[in-house]
This record gives sequence, C-alpha cells and structure tokens, in this order.
Amino acid sequence: MADLQGKVSIVTGAGSGIGAVAAEMFAAEGSAVVVADLNDVAAHTVAESIRANGGQAIGVGFDLADVDSIEALMASAEAAFGGIDVLFNNAAATHLAAERDLPIALADHHVWNESLRINVTGTMACIRAGVPRLIERGGGAIVNTASGAGLTGDIGHPAYGASKAAIIRMTTYAALEFGSRGVRCNAIAPGLIVTPATEQTWAAGPMRDIMVRQHVTGRLGTPQDIANAAVFLASEKSSFITGQVLCVDGGILSHAPYAADVAELMAHG
Repeated sequence: MADLQGKVSIVTGAGSGIGAVAAEMFAAEGSAVVVADLNDVAAHTVAESIRANGGQAIGVGFDLADVDSIEALMASAEAAFGGIDVLFNNAAATHLAAERDLPIALADHHVWNESLRINVTGTMACIRAGVPRLIERGGGAIVNTASGAGLTGDIGHPAYGASKAAIIRMTTYAALEFGSRGVRCNAIAPGLIVTPATEQTWAAGPMRDIMVRQHVTGRLGTPQDIANAAVFLASEKSSFITGQVLCVDGGILSHAPYAADVAELMAHG
C-alpha cells in the first residue's frame, strides 16, 4: 500500500521547486493534496498535473504572511477533502534571501523583520491553524522545511538563517505541545538543492563546483531528495519520530569546514 493512502495533505510553497515535486510525490503515495502557493496560477498548474496523472488535488493561492489567507487555506482543504492529516510547511520568503539579505553589518531592518515575520510567524500561524484539524482526524504529521543555514553560520543571508533556526526550535516546541494529541512535528534541513532558483545563484558557475566539493556525496541535492524525506516524515513509517531535524544535505554538515580544502591539498602531495 502507498505510504500516504487515504490521507489529506497540504503542501505550501508547492507551485515550483521542492514543493511542487513534493506535492506530486505525496499524490503518487496515495494522498489527496492541497497545492498551496503565493502564485495561484502555479498552484493550479501543479494540481492539474497531479489530476492528469490520476491523483486528487486542488490548487489554492495563499499568502504565508496573511493569517486570514492561512485560515482560508485550511478551510479549502476541509471543503474539498473533509479534513487534514498532513501539513508540509515548505513556503518561505526566499526572494528576500536571494536579493536583499545582506551581512549583519549591512543588514536592512525591513528585510530582517520581513524574513522573520513571513518565515517564522507565518509557519507558526500555519501550525496553529492546522493542529486542531489534525487532532479532529485523530492526529497527524507536520513537516517543516528548515535549512542547514539554520544549524550553522554561512556567508551572507543571516536573516534567512535566523528564520530557519527559529523554525527548527519551533518544531521541537510543537512536538512537545501536541505529541500527546497524536500530532508529530519534524523538520527537514536541506543541503544545496538544484532548482531553477538556485541554478541562478549557488548552483551556478564556479560556486557550483565549490558546493559540490563540500557535499560528501559528490553531488548536489534534488527536489526529489527532499520530497522523499517529507513523505517518510509524513507517513506512519516515522510514527515514533517527532521533534527531530532530518538533515538531507549530502553530508555537507558532517565534516569540518576545512575538510574539502585539506583533502585537495593532500591529494596533490
């Protein structure tokens, strides 16, 4: 039997990249899927693709920064499929990190505040709105997309990293608060995942070569890698796992920061 057979899952940030692949994989594993994205056209396009492949899905435009929009998303899931079993909080204000998230010495207060408001407060609002629905169905699973940037320092993007660190800690708080009600909460910390967005930045040109060297698997990640982890954490196969951060990062955080440089030096005598 498919891992999510008969479940209803909300996947946010599902109009493209990791979220879109995850939505398609959730559907392939038997779940009805609510494809949610700020870009409502993209959300509907992904949902149409799922239906064309025999799955159940609806597309919903939603704004992670708007509590009323989040509540409407939950109501749409209930109206379409009768409830919610899985909440995959994947949406984030990545455009701020890519464009204006400067080092702390140059930090823009607006960008900093917006990153935390959208990524942290928005994710909290999704959990707050979703948990009562999960409990009504006898429990369920919450999966939050965090980041390796929330576990270690990086060059630039401190607001993004701080927001992801907060999501990691919020994951443990939610696991403790709702565990006795049958709701599990875990996070995924991706390494560098190749998407159309990262192919313009971290996964492009000389930077790509540097990043490949730092992943001990010898390759960068794919959206499928993250989707596989999300399906696992959403399914009963992880029924005894909660409050954890699963690093799906090709081992980039498993070694000392100088390891790749030392290995290259030793290889050349």
